[in-house]
Amino acid sequence: MCTLVTKQAPDFTAQAVMPDDSFNELKLSSYKGKYVLLFFYPLDFTFVCPSEILAFNAQLPRFKEKNCEVIGVSVDSQYTHFAWRQVPIEKGGIGQIELPLVADLNKTIARDYGVLLDDQVALRGQFLIDREGVVRHALINDLPLGRNVEEALRLLDALQFTEKHGEVCPANWKHGQSGIKPTADGVAEYLAMHAAK
Repeated sequence: MCTLVTKQAPDFTAQAVMPDDSFNELKLSSYKGKYVLLFFYPLDFTFVCPSEILAFNAQLPRFKEKNCEVIGVSVDSQYTHFAWRQVPIEKGGIGQIELPLVADLNKTIARDYGVLLDDQVALRGQFLIDREGVVRHALINDLPLGRNVEEALRLLDALQFTEKHGEVCPANWKHGQSGIKPTADGVAEYLAMHAAK
């Protein structure tokens, strides 16, 4: 069970392969002031993982418009990340993606986030971290179940909506819709309005 929601995200400093193919030390706490979508995936050179990484990469401009950085982590080394980036997409690689991939070879980060499976690989963990470094959403999928990037964007929109308006987001809320005032009257008003539809 994930116990990180509402708590400070475990900080880490680790080697990462950056969008320009350089190896840099990446420190999570250096992203304070921005939102972070931190996602774990099992291994480089596998099957579901490239589909997820490429899906996150394709939507990266939308995340960045919302002041959100997307960071991938697996238990591979930075050298394996680098090698995978050199393989063309049509040959099973990920090509020159625009998001950093963090090396967690000693599995400390995956362990700290509660996603390490049998001390071997990370489950498909996903953590939405706010500008103060607090985990506001967590999702953990089993190995064969790929994530929905549109849902990750929806949750980022919901978090930003609640921060801006002080209202809460009901089931199936989408950007552009109204929220609920967090009072008994606000809930009753929302339910009455939607019961009529």
